[in-house]
Amino acid sequence: MEEEIKAEFLKSGFTFDEEEEVLKKCVAFCINCKLSASDLVSSWEVYYLNRQLDEPVVYNAQMDGFLIYLQDELRDAAVKEEQQLHVYSMLDVSGILNGDEQDTKDEILRTPTKSGQSKVEANDSMHYTFEDYPTSRGRAETDTPYGRRKNKFVIQQTGCDLPALEGRRTDHGDDNLEDDIISRVRPGKRCSLQVHGSKPEPGCRFMYERIEDRVNHLENRILKHAAVCHASGLYDEPTDATIASQKSIMAVGMICCDGEGRLNEKSTLLQCSAEHSGGQRVRLDLQKLRQFSIFPGQVVGVEGNNPSGHCFVASKIIDYIPCLKSSSVNFPPAKKQDLDPEFASTDEENISELSMIIAAGPFTTIDNLYFEPLSDLLAYARRKLPQLLVLMGPFIDSEHSEIQKCSIHKTFDEIFQLEILKKLQDYVEYMGSSARVLLVPSTRDAHHDFVFPQPPFDVQLHDVTHQILSLTNPGTFNANEVNVGCCTVDILKHISAEMVSRKPADGLPWDGRSKLANHIIAQRR
Repeated sequence: MEEEIKAEFLKSGFTFDEEEEVLKKCVAFCINCKLSASDLVSSWEVYYLNRQLDEPVVYNAQMDGFLIYLQDELRDAAVKEEQQLHVYSMLDVSGILNGDEQDTKDEILRTPTKSGQSKVEANDSMHYTFEDYPTSRGRAETDTPYGRRKNKFVIQQTGCDLPALEGRRTDHGDDNLEDDIISRVRPGKRCSLQVHGSKPEPGCRFMYERIEDRVNHLENRILKHAAVCHASGLYDEPTDATIASQKSIMAVGMICCDGEGRLNEKSTLLQCSAEHSGGQRVRLDLQKLRQFSIFPGQVVGVEGNNPSGHCFVASKIIDYIPCLKSSSVNFPPAKKQDLDPEFASTDEENISELSMIIAAGPFTTIDNLYFEPLSDLLAYARRKLPQLLVLMGPFIDSEHSEIQKCSIHKTFDEIFQLEILKKLQDYVEYMGSSARVLLVPSTRDAHHDFVFPQPPFDVQLHDVTHQILSLTNPGTFNANEVNVGCCTVDILKHISAEMVSRKPADGLPWDGRSKLANHIIAQRR
């Protein structure tokens, strides 16, 4: 058998790296899969072309992947065989009644016991050979390097030191800090969830906008910021920054650059609202400021004066949202609810605890699309019983090597339905009605719109529609009075590339990452 397999490989132009080991495994494949030597080599040629291997050499390290490919072929063939049921027509019936098809008649009238037994035996032999072969393209733990790892559910790296909880259990040394947080919530207790609706919506038209809409959006941002600053009682009413004045005034506008290049101290402009200054821009002098941190597109409040009418000399920049003394500002209901006293109760009995697990994709390893990390994540969630599971894309990563090589045999939507939604549906059915899942798309998702802001996934699951939801990218939601914002684009990286800052001269510590995060929160309106 080994000589026959070797001859077929040589005939097709292939050589061996470790000939003895490779041939032994090929013989085992032929026996287990009931293949001839020529069929085995034909399957290898298909596998070789799909994987786009460089050299016509059969390596021993490639045998595990080849075995997985053969298992896929056997499973697909078994499914097709079960689906090919014969539908009898009138010609079949008349032929049987006339006695013309005696063989067919005997086949139909014969008891199906033997045929059924033969199929069962064939399936049993296959099950015995590949008993650990899971469904939905899952793999046994010994099939991949990820499955063979030994340090499962072990923290590999932490970004910061978390504070210790009071009353933390010390009798279990293997309990992690986040395990204690999650276990404080009773399993089966459902959290309140409110997804703040925002555009774009599924199926919307993108790359289509009017200049008027863009102008109105920027105008509303500036006016809302000005209204908040004035309502706080800490600052005067914003005025026109382009008018010459020796008195100190308050102005609100958007940071701009006077050219196409990168922003710097000399090229900084302040664009005020159309209501206050007709949308005009004025140069912003930052020389008197001890420290600042600004970036293009940022809406800020500026205190200072404009002696000449051409340059606004800033004495203070308000780059945060002041706390309001009252809720008189006309905000949308979702925003005003946070400001009303009846919703701001501090009674501990009315405060519900919230347990969340948040994970960001991709949920595959770099060498395959078996979604083993996602399966382990869902297994971890089943053990910890969180109220909310937030999964952020990419789910079908367009930068994955398998997708870039076009070596997959399903469409992107089919992979998303089978490998993502089907597993999540099984998860919520197992966890019960208290479990909820939120999906956040990514611009790297191959099956979704490549735009930003990004519409949510069109999730059509009739049985668990209220449990599996999708957000826009970026998007916000409220769970048990906790507001959470999600975005799969590294906004902090983009802001840091455009930001201009001046550190304090007295050498006080300057946390740049915290400053970037504060900018995101300050621009929330």
